[in-house]
Amino acid sequence: MSDETGRRDFFKEALNQIMKPVAEFLDEKVGDPFPFDEPDRTILRPPGALPEDEFLEKCLRCGNCVRNCPANAIQRLQSRDSNLINTPYIDPEEQPCVICDSLACMHVCPSGALQLVFAEDIRIGLAVFNIETCLRTKSVDCSYCIDTCPIGEDAIKFSRDGMVEVLDSGCTGCGVCQYACPTDPKSIVIEPLPLLE
Repeated sequence: MSDETGRRDFFKEALNQIMKPVAEFLDEKVGDPFPFDEPDRTILRPPGALPEDEFLEKCLRCGNCVRNCPANAIQRLQSRDSNLINTPYIDPEEQPCVICDSLACMHVCPSGALQLVFAEDIRIGLAVFNIETCLRTKSVDCSYCIDTCPIGEDAIKFSRDGMVEVLDSGCTGCGVCQYACPTDPKSIVIEPLPLLE
């Protein structure tokens, strides 16, 4: 082996030794570029979405619904699954659907992945109440979930014993109740409808 080759190998190895901890440090700081991965993450589709298989087949990933949502509730999904990437979804923890008067997302969908439905017929998911973490069980007169619901008593109300009651027939799954709930973990969360059947 020539001196030149030996020198090259020496510097190459030295550079690797220097760069390895730097790369590990950057990985820790930057983190996973996909901070969540399906199917563990709850995916809530925008109002009027077709059943998931049909939705994925029809959705063009065009972003019209994302750009036209007046509440900025619809986001593009980042995923390792190429079938899901850039599909629209709603995360009530970040920003819930507010069931806007214009129902803009449905009107601007060019493929029919989002069907036009009346506000009262929207079913993004269903609110599921957890009595164990609710502040009302600790004698706190909390009513955020009920006060903020855009549908009102047709979707959520107090039962006779003063606890929260979700009405399946009226709940749109918009997520406003989850967003407003002050407990951690949330005492009311939106679950996708297929998981509840």
